[in-house]
Amino acid sequence: MELRDYVRILHRNWIMILILLVLGVVGGAGYAALQQPSYVASTQLYVSVRTEGAATGDLVQGTTFARQMVTSYVDVVGTALVLDPVIEELDLDETVSSLSRRVTATTPLNTVLIDVSVTDGNAARAAEIADAVAASFQNAVQNTLEQPAAEGAVSPVQITVTEPAAVPTSPVSPNTRMLTLLGGVIGLALGVGIAMLRTVLDNRIHTLHDIEALTERPVLGGIAFDPDAPKRPLIVHADPRSPRAESFRSLRTNLQFLNLDSGPRIFVVSSAGPGEGKSTTTANLAIALAETGARVALIDGDLRLPRVADYMGLEGGAGLTDVLIGRMDVADALQKWGRNDLYVLPSGQVPPNPSELLGSAAMDDVLQALGEYFDYVLIDAPPLLLVTDAAVLGTKTRGVILAAASGKTKKQELSGAVRALDNAGVQLLGVVVTMLPTKGPDSYGYGAYTYGSTHELDGTPSTKATGRLGRWRGRKSAPKKRTTARA
Repeated sequence: MELRDYVRILHRNWIMILILLVLGVVGGAGYAALQQPSYVASTQLYVSVRTEGAATGDLVQGTTFARQMVTSYVDVVGTALVLDPVIEELDLDETVSSLSRRVTATTPLNTVLIDVSVTDGNAARAAEIADAVAASFQNAVQNTLEQPAAEGAVSPVQITVTEPAAVPTSPVSPNTRMLTLLGGVIGLALGVGIAMLRTVLDNRIHTLHDIEALTERPVLGGIAFDPDAPKRPLIVHADPRSPRAESFRSLRTNLQFLNLDSGPRIFVVSSAGPGEGKSTTTANLAIALAETGARVALIDGDLRLPRVADYMGLEGGAGLTDVLIGRMDVADALQKWGRNDLYVLPSGQVPPNPSELLGSAAMDDVLQALGEYFDYVLIDAPPLLLVTDAAVLGTKTRGVILAAASGKTKKQELSGAVRALDNAGVQLLGVVVTMLPTKGPDSYGYGAYTYGSTHELDGTPSTKATGRLGRWRGRKSAPKKRTTARA
C-alpha cells in the first residue's frame, strides 16, 4: 500500500481511533487514580575508618579500606541483622522479607557513602523507617560486624548519618502523567491496529483504486449516495440541479465517448448482485441522455424482478415479453416518458423462461428495430452472478456497463462478474460506482460545485402516456404517436 492508502484508512476510521484514544487516556488516568500512592524517604550514611594521629599513608589506606567495605555494607542493609531491630522498635506488622523489598541501599561509585531509601504508603512512616534503618545499620556495623576483640576497644569503622530522612511531600507513584500518556499510546495503537485489520479483512469495494485492481476497464462515473433515493429514484428529473443529478450527466458524457465507431449504441446495464443501484442508474442515465435531444429507448430487461416501470410511473402489465412471444408489436409496447424523446419498454408479465426469451431471435429483431431508430438503447438487466440474462443480452449489444455499490459490493463478486462476461465473450465497457459517500476519503468529489439555487424547470412536468406509435421500423423521422397525458 502507498502512503495515501494509509492516510485513507486513518481518515475512514478516525472516529473509532479517536474513541479508543480517549478510552486509553481515561483508562490510564483511572488506573492511576485507583493505585495506592507510594512515598520514598531517603537518608545518607558516611563510612569512615578511625585514624587518629595516623600518618598520611595510613589515612589513604583507611579511605581505601572504607571504599572496599562499603560495597559489602550495602548488602547488609537488607538483612535480618539490620531490619529485625527496626521491626521490633517500630512495631511493624510485617516480616523481614517484606520490609527488605521496600528498603533499597546503594553507593555511588568510588565513594564511601551509602544511600538508604524506604518506600511506604505513608510519607511520615517512610521517613521514620528510613531513620530507624540507618540507626540499626550503624549499630550493627560498629557493635557487631566491626567490633574489636579487645574489651572496651572502639570499632575502627565509624558510620555517620550525614543526611537524616525528610518526610516526602509528594508520592513517587503512581505517575499519573506517565500512566495517562501510556494509556493514550496503547489506545491509539489499538485503534490503528483495528483499523488496519478491518481494512485487510474488508473485501468490499470502497474506492476507485479497488476497482482498478480488479479490472482494466475504465470507471465511467461515480454516483453519490442519497438516503432519499427510494423516495425519489429519478433524481435527474426530481431535482435536476442537485450534485447527484450532475453525476448522472457526467456519466452521460463519458458514455457518449464509448464505441465511436458506426453501429447502434445499445448498452446493457447490470451488476454483480442485487441492490447495487443498476435500475436507478439506468433510468436516470436514460433521462440525462434524452435531455441532450437524443432519441433514447429504455428497456426493462429484468424479466425476473422488473423495476423500471415502477420507477418511471408507467403501466408495466404489457411490454417486452408480449413483444417477444408475438402478442404485441414493439411500437405498441413502447411508452413515451416526459417531454423529450424518451421511450420506455416495460418488462411485461414475468415469464417462466426469461433467458430463453432474451436469447431468442425475436429479441434480435427488437434490438435491431430499436437500434435503427433510436440514438441510444439502454437495457436494465438482472445481476450477472445470479442469472445469465445479462451475459445473453451482452452478446447482442455493444457491451455491458457494470454498477458496483461502494461499501456493499464485494471484491470477489465484482471479479466474478467480470469473469462471467469474459467467459461469455461479452465486452465490459466500464464500471459505474454507486452509493459513493459524499464526504470522507472515499467520496468522488460531487457537491463541491452546484447551482446557486434550485428551481423547477420551466414547462410542464414529465408525463406518462400509453398509446400506439406508428410503424417506424427503419425510419429516421419521428414516429407518429397518440398519447394520453396524465399529470
